[in-house]
Amino acid sequence: MRFVFFVHSLFSDWNHGNAHFLRGVVTELLARRHEVSVWEPADGWSRANLLAQHGEGALAEIRAAFPHLRSHDHDLSGPGGEAVLERALDGALDGADVVLVHEWNDPALVAALGRRRARGGRFRLLFHDTHHRSVTAPEEMARYDLSAYDGVLAFGQAVAERYRARGWGRQARVWHEAADTRLFRPQPTPEARRDLIWIGNWGDGERTAELHEFLLEPVRTLGLRARVHGVRYPEEGRRALAEAGIAYRGWLPNHRAPAALAAHRVTVHVPRRPYVKALPGIPTIRVFEALACGIPLVSAPWTDSEGLFRAGRDFRMVRTGAEMAKALRELLSDPDAAAAQARNGVETIRSRHTCAHRVDELLACCAELGVRGSSPALAEVS
Repeated sequence: MRFVFFVHSLFSDWNHGNAHFLRGVVTELLARRHEVSVWEPADGWSRANLLAQHGEGALAEIRAAFPHLRSHDHDLSGPGGEAVLERALDGALDGADVVLVHEWNDPALVAALGRRRARGGRFRLLFHDTHHRSVTAPEEMARYDLSAYDGVLAFGQAVAERYRARGWGRQARVWHEAADTRLFRPQPTPEARRDLIWIGNWGDGERTAELHEFLLEPVRTLGLRARVHGVRYPEEGRRALAEAGIAYRGWLPNHRAPAALAAHRVTVHVPRRPYVKALPGIPTIRVFEALACGIPLVSAPWTDSEGLFRAGRDFRMVRTGAEMAKALRELLSDPDAAAAQARNGVETIRSRHTCAHRVDELLACCAELGVRGSSPALAEVS
């Protein structure tokens, strides 16, 4: 089969977590001998910020970490309007069987692809939503014309239900994110490990209070050796980390995350408020990746309404900052309990939540839509 992805960025993961999942899915499709073509905007926000703050060398490092992946740039910002866009799609869609369009694309591109499908395009056209805007900013999502799309792949039941309720597009299927276990797996642990690591962004005010309660105060109370990686930390956020004794180390390329996790004894999950309140059942991809690496994880409260994990076994869920401090103290003082929890997390990821599982689900969706060649056969990446 020939897959064509229209994404925000394949390589830049600067404040762009979907790149993690996308790289794993494309890698898995290539391993099964499918053909994959990826297109992204030349002026994409994530890549522009990465280059502005870290230079060409950072992007080159990421590309080198994934030598089997390629992407093509498109530029919709120049003169010519719709005619230029239509011509640009001619080559991109040639021979396509399945086209996946991520929700961070320009509405004009989303609409143009829909017109191609409506005019008799033989490919199947799917819209992929991995954000909370369907709930928190429905007016933004209403700009997308999905009338000719064959379906929506939503990264949680709550998002899929919102699409169904509002009549956006046709069938909405749940397609959770997952860990690329070719990359995210237990690593050798150095003898001298720090206590705690958290990899995540400040959150644009969506979890400021939660970060203080479930990260900063427990670290301060326990006197832990802790490190934080992430971007878009305001001055008050960096100051708060320093006052809690937490070392702030800025952006971390995601392919380096497994080694960073291995150098620490425990991690935490602090979900953004929109997910806790409006989108239960949807963890971030960081949870899947951390568990895949075999690091014990303690989470601030969220509702696993879809039963993705085994409550109390794969990770610990706490309700308050005091409970967070207690759970961290127990895991750090009991290596056997920490190791057992880590093994449980790895087991659940490998049995249910790898990119290989998600490709199985994608191919099953393709088969339901009548796409020829929707075989789940596995092969190695060459």
